[in-house]
Amino acid sequence: MSSENDWLANLSNASALVFLFLKDINWSGFYIRKGNELILGPFQGKPACTRIPLGKGVCGTAAAEKRAIVVPDVHGFPGHIACDTASRSEIVVPVMQGSDVAAVLDIDSPVPERFDGEDETGLQKFVDTISRFINWEEIRKAFE
Repeated sequence: MSSENDWLANLSNASALVFLFLKDINWSGFYIRKGNELILGPFQGKPACTRIPLGKGVCGTAAAEKRAIVVPDVHGFPGHIACDTASRSEIVVPVMQGSDVAAVLDIDSPVPERFDGEDETGLQKFVDTISRFINWEEIRKAFE
């Protein structure tokens, strides 16, 4: 990433790395914030929901509350948005730019209770690291 300055290339490779190296997952990718919604960004897995309002589903809730959310069983999360019916658990980590949510990293698994606090800590470090190589201002302009 340090030798590439294109945000799309970097987020694409970041989602691929997660998909390649995390066990028992069926989707990994980014939703990028545009106003009061999240727009589908680079991902690996089956086709996904393209727009998620802030405050809706796991991704929208994590973005609205500016915090990571670990969901052991998606069927128990009120308002869960089912893009892939095979998904059973989920983790969403906001990508912060200052005090604003610029995007979220969303990861789904077909295994119930797949994610835990260790995953949350590691993925938070991951998004903090990759965020240093992303020009979020360029993304905002691209999404206008």
